[in-house]
Amino acid sequence: MQTNQQLAEREGWVSIIGNVLLFILKMWAGIVSGSIAIIADAWHTLSDSLTSIVVLVGVRISSKPADREHPFGHGRAELIAAMIIGVMLSVVAFNFVIEGVARLRERQEVSYGMLAIVATIISIVSKEAMAQYAFLLARKTGARSVRADAWHHRSDAISSLVILAGIFLGRHVWWIDGVLGIVVAILIFYAAYDILRDAVKLMMGEIPDDEMVDYIRESCRKESVLDLKPHHIHMHRYGDHIEMTLHIKLPDEMTLQDAHEIATRVEVRLRAERGIVSTIHMEPERLRHP
Repeated sequence: MQTNQQLAEREGWVSIIGNVLLFILKMWAGIVSGSIAIIADAWHTLSDSLTSIVVLVGVRISSKPADREHPFGHGRAELIAAMIIGVMLSVVAFNFVIEGVARLRERQEVSYGMLAIVATIISIVSKEAMAQYAFLLARKTGARSVRADAWHHRSDAISSLVILAGIFLGRHVWWIDGVLGIVVAILIFYAAYDILRDAVKLMMGEIPDDEMVDYIRESCRKESVLDLKPHHIHMHRYGDHIEMTLHIKLPDEMTLQDAHEIATRVEVRLRAERGIVSTIHMEPERLRHP
């Protein structure tokens, strides 16, 4: 079985190779047809390779083990990579807005040849296939940078789709290319926002969901006949590594040794079943605040 790192790296290399081949095809079609739009789209495709390089670097760094300077590992490097991709998508969307507005102001019409049509169709199909492949691996690995890269592939497929729509509709409606460009920009902005929101949320820490809270309560019940009342649960993700802190309540008369044994059993279960490294704070049942 391939590891998550290997799958993520494989997506990165497939993306780089595919984008370079598409760049060559689009550039050739743009030069032959004299289409500035196709040439610009070719450079847009090549820029996606930079995104894939970011994915490779982020995955490689995040897989490094913990060290003295990074006691919880390097897992958040993958989140940083996703944030970089989100910013790149925002820049792409902004450029679409500028281009769309410029075409509307200048009343530019789209006029491409048959070679440009074929190259654009190949680009749409190829980029959407690469996006689907990246989304598949993102679901398997949970890598947010791979998911972000998938959205970048889809943004390129959409941009090519805009050009194709302009080919067939631009002859009858001169403003269609500019309007579609702005619509695409809005879609890409939303994708960038979704990626950045998810990454920033995890970077800043998160509240465990209901399923995780129920699992913790059940683990406490399995390790003690007492009602430990787990609360104040905090999670901190570092890639695949999860640190957790929580509080439990124990009888006032219980010895420190017995309390420690119960807390340790819960910690061992969480680590064995979910790989969660937990730190448990023990409170007396009738806590007296100073």
